[in-house]
Parts: sequence; structure tokens; C-alpha cells
Amino acid sequence: MASDTLAHDHHTDTHSGGSWKGGSEPFKASYGKLMMWYFLLSDAFTFSGFLIAYGALRFSMPTWPVPDFVFSTFPGGFHHLPLLFVTVMTFILLASSYTMVRAVQEGHRENKRGVVVWMMWTILGGAAFLSCQAWEWNTLMGKEHMTVTTNPFGTHTVSGKYLEGDGHDIKEGDTFVAGDSYLMHKHEGEWAPLKYTITDGPDKGKEGQQTFGPKAFGALFFFITGFHGFHVLSGVAFLLIICVNSATGLYARRRNGYEMVEKIGLYWHFVDLVWVFVFLFFYLL
Repeated sequence: MASDTLAHDHHTDTHSGGSWKGGSEPFKASYGKLMMWYFLLSDAFTFSGFLIAYGALRFSMPTWPVPDFVFSTFPGGFHHLPLLFVTVMTFILLASSYTMVRAVQEGHRENKRGVVVWMMWTILGGAAFLSCQAWEWNTLMGKEHMTVTTNPFGTHTVSGKYLEGDGHDIKEGDTFVAGDSYLMHKHEGEWAPLKYTITDGPDKGKEGQQTFGPKAFGALFFFITGFHGFHVLSGVAFLLIICVNSATGLYARRRNGYEMVEKIGLYWHFVDLVWVFVFLFFYLL
């Protein structure tokens, strides 16, 4: 009787699969896609730690650079256009996310030409975003002289008037209010902070001098945006490799719906999503 039961159980497992079939895909996802999700999850924790650290420092400082003032330049010599350029950057990256979706859709249809065309558009979008970021960094470092240790942007904590002239020939110039942003400039290779006189409060009439903004701003900005830029650069490189493989018909012969394109698509969407949070923390807070 016992032998009949064992035989019946063995027969059931053999024909219905049971727990002995092996090779089952957890969550109906292949091993490659599952590992990609694991990687993206760990990377999300990394970015979260960086952004939380930025937020903690941002709101623990008495003064902090105003994004509308720091990021107000635009290619072509245009100024006083708050956040316009970074908005263009964001649009480019989000548009590349759409072209990536189209590439994955064409892969599911086993349409090699469609995959290649839409991936090329995605690569172009990624390269354009990196070019924009390079211009932004060059402007901040080359023209505004911001580095990881020096932050020329700051915010006044008093109200007053700038003092112009030297010696006995000192005149009062532009007026500023508490919270106004300022930018220190270099003159002949040397920092030339402006002096001012306080017009309100208990220290009314006293003179002061502009000071540098919090060092943490420049260090965190270049580190976090650079870390994200490295992800974009890596993504563009992988996209290029996978696009070439698609063009040669490598994935078409596998007949698996261009799964490699879908996996790099997951990575690219993650990079786009992270940028939304970077945009929120650095450019809006």
C-alpha cells in the first residue's frame, strides 16, 4: 500500500511538474531581469542616502544658496532665467525614457529595425543630457569659480547697502534685504568680496563683508550630480553595445523578445527616475 502511494506521488510529480520540475522563474521574471531589479534596489538605497544627507545639511544651515539664483544662466550668454536650462535637461532625459519604452515594445514584436531606430534615439538623448551637464559644470567652475571646497554663492542674513569705493571716497550702492542671494567674483585672480553697511536691526550702521557660502553645497552638488552623470554615461555605453548587437541580429536569433533590450530599459528608466529626485532636492528646495 505504501509503495503504491509512493508510486502515485512520483507519477504526479513527474507529469504535473510538482516541486521537482526545477528551473522555475520567480515572479515570472528571468534570472537576468531579477538580478537587474536587485541591482537597481541597492542603487536606490545609495542615492537615497546621498539625497537624505543633502537634505539634512540643507535644512540645518542658517544660510544656503538659492537655486533660482545659482542656476539662472542659459547657453548663448543669457542670464536671469531661473532653472530654464535644467528644465531643458530634464525634458531631454524624460524624452529618452519614452524612446526606450518604444525600443522595448519593438523588441517584443521581434522588430529588429524598430529596436535599433528607437535605441539610437535613446542614445542621442543620453548624449545630449551629458553635454548639457558638462556645460553646466563648466559654467559653475569656470565662470562662477565654484569647486568642491569653495562656494561663492550664499544668502545674506541681514538687510543693508553695498559700499562702493576705497578710502574716504565710499558711497552706498545697491540695497539688499535679508535672504537675498549674492555671488562673489574673482578680480585678477583674487576674490573681491563687497563690503556693506547694515540698515536694519540691532546692528544697524555696522559694516560687514560678504563671506563664502556653505562648503557642503558645492561638494554635494558635484558629487551627487556627478554620480548620476556616471550612471548616465554607463547607460549610454551599454545602450550602444546592445544597439550594435541588435543590429547584427544577435538577439533576433534568440527569439526571446529582445530581453537584453528590456533589461537595459529597466536601468535607463531607473536613471531617469533618480534624476527627478535630484532635480527636486538640488533645484527646487
